[in-house]
Amino acid sequence: MSEQKVVKPYNDASKSKKEEVAEMFNNISKRYDFLNHFLSLGIDKIWRKKAIAELKELNPSRILDIATGTGDFAIAALKINPKEVVGIDISEGMLAVGKEKMIAKKVDNIISMQLGDSENLPFEDNYFDGLTVGFGVRNFENLEKGLAEMLRVIRPEGKAIILEFSKPKKFPIKQVFGFYSKYFIPFFGKNISKDEKAYAYLPESVEAFPEGENFKAILTKVGYKNVTSKLVSGGIATIYIGRK
Repeated sequence: MSEQKVVKPYNDASKSKKEEVAEMFNNISKRYDFLNHFLSLGIDKIWRKKAIAELKELNPSRILDIATGTGDFAIAALKINPKEVVGIDISEGMLAVGKEKMIAKKVDNIISMQLGDSENLPFEDNYFDGLTVGFGVRNFENLEKGLAEMLRVIRPEGKAIILEFSKPKKFPIKQVFGFYSKYFIPFFGKNISKDEKAYAYLPESVEAFPEGENFKAILTKVGYKNVTSKLVSGGIATIYIGRK
């Protein structure tokens, strides 16, 4: 397993990846929801629904959503009737949009949005029944440290559900998605968000991420048990499941 290549949005030598990721999401926060659903053609909602279904057997009371952004995964979690959902993110801009969304949907009594770092979670051990991360782990500065922190805060037999982009292997999805991610996403992302680097970073970070069996091996190394994965939409994304 080769060492993971470090990919940053702006490649500023004076800033850490974490600082750049927070800056990037602050920059695009106002247009993020529109762009996210537009560029995924709405399929991301189906992926989140499938991912949340993996937690249903736990009947979870407390769910943590890491890299919550504007809270779409946290909202999707309401389908399985938790008593408490906490969304945590390093971007104040994304959280501000998310908080407005929760109030508008009248779910702010269940979903709280908190500023925080995935590598130093402000929660006690074994606090959550289940945990979700949607398209966030490839943005971690220290992948293993972040994954270990996630494991720490879920209870024994609890589950972590990680939804992440992957690279399709089969024709024609491989060719179509390759063109789409290399040209379509950066073009529209740049012109709508006005941040050229942010949407060039997306395909670069997907390319650098240790997907599939490599990522499952990292989860196992960190301490997750019964690690499995499920491809969605022909391998455009993968749902990874690990237990404590």
